[in-house]
Amino acid sequence: MNRREFLKRGATASVALGAGVFATPAFAADEFDVVIENGRVMDPESGLDAPRNIGVRQGVIRAISRNRLRGRLMLDATGMVVAPGFIDVLAHGMDLDNNRYQAHDGVTTVLALEGDTADIDGWYAARQGKMLLNYGASIGHGEVRSRVVGRTKREDAEYRNATEAELAEILQGIEQGLKRGALAVGFGLEYTPGTSHPEVIEAFRVAAKYSASCHVHTRFGSLLEPDNNVAAVEEVLAASAITGAPLHIVHVPSMALSMTPYVLKMIGEAQARGMDLTACCYPYTAFGTGLGSAVFDEGWQQRFGITYSDLQWAATGERLTPETFAKYRKQGGFVIAYAIPEEAVRAAVSSPATMIGSDGGLSHGKGHPRSSGTYARVLGRYVREQKALTLMEALRKMTLMPARRMERRAPMMKNKGRLRPGADADITVFDPVTIIDKSDFNNPAQYSEGIRHVLVNGVPVVKDGQVQDSTLPGQPVRAPFST
Repeated sequence: MNRREFLKRGATASVALGAGVFATPAFAADEFDVVIENGRVMDPESGLDAPRNIGVRQGVIRAISRNRLRGRLMLDATGMVVAPGFIDVLAHGMDLDNNRYQAHDGVTTVLALEGDTADIDGWYAARQGKMLLNYGASIGHGEVRSRVVGRTKREDAEYRNATEAELAEILQGIEQGLKRGALAVGFGLEYTPGTSHPEVIEAFRVAAKYSASCHVHTRFGSLLEPDNNVAAVEEVLAASAITGAPLHIVHVPSMALSMTPYVLKMIGEAQARGMDLTACCYPYTAFGTGLGSAVFDEGWQQRFGITYSDLQWAATGERLTPETFAKYRKQGGFVIAYAIPEEAVRAAVSSPATMIGSDGGLSHGKGHPRSSGTYARVLGRYVREQKALTLMEALRKMTLMPARRMERRAPMMKNKGRLRPGADADITVFDPVTIIDKSDFNNPAQYSEGIRHVLVNGVPVVKDGQVQDSTLPGQPVRAPFST
């Protein structure tokens, strides 16, 4: 093929040029904005795992080649893995400060899908032009419910059943959020014990109408049910089956605890029977949440199999006593609960049924180490050290699986989580020999090691191991609007 014939193919089609070169024709002979050279390129969608050079122009991958490429910025990836940027489907820290830690953990897109807002337009507007990473959100059932049921007092929103009129208003609020481009519907059922089973089903019906997945923090159940965490999963599996709404169960080990292998089996069997069902996990043996929430209502010790000394007050690092528990519960704040068996974590991380989601968010440098170390911990501890899963399997859980979960509702996600010409240039380059989390429960605000370069929409946000935040290239990830 001569050059004239080549250019006649047009500016959008990707074609093979031989010798493993793939490029978008209009840019094939041009200099790229960025070239990542000499890396081990790993793409879970195509299965590519080979030395390649990647050329980026105008925020998009334009070439993946065996041959050397020329770019205005050349990034050396010798000895490094070049992967699609990691997609966090369970983020809570949605600001620039959190973005710095997330980028240093290889993350390029953060999605608040458990349900952090009742105002989709306001949520996106508050972050426009202010984010290092791509960002998106669900409409939160609990947040909408709080506005409706909690008008008289906050406790009503958590513990009181909705009236028929209130339920209609809740459903209307969820639908309005979906019309305004919310990515999903988020539920925190453990935090709103007043939510009835019919209310859950009706909210799922609204989600199904818009092909939106329901991302659910399940209940923990009742003390009267010995296998209450299994019953909680049954509730949302039933709601999904009845309504047809896609379902995503968040942070499985922190909900299922010692029953995690059994719950993973349930999820896997449901997936095998064709249910539109996904799940996620994070690689830590403790969960973290608000001490003043319904999670720590009477009976929490029996439910979780722990006691006061298994709780750590995040602000000071102190382990709690009955006296300090009562003091801080009244005050309100974040607590770490050492309740998740290591066997549960390993089972979830290695399960083909799960993707990775951090559930993280730091506040003034305090919180849970999952906020800054989730992805490096999976790659360092569970891939390299324990060999609980292969590197490609781990990357699939961090990139392609979350992209596929969201792309039906948000078609722009079809260009994320992959390395191919035409895909968004969200790229993570890391050293597989040294990558590891450095954050811990006493010092959660620590950058992970081993992340060399991170590109968001073709802009380096980590370069040579250093965060670059003079430019904020993060873009909104949002579903199409409807009327």
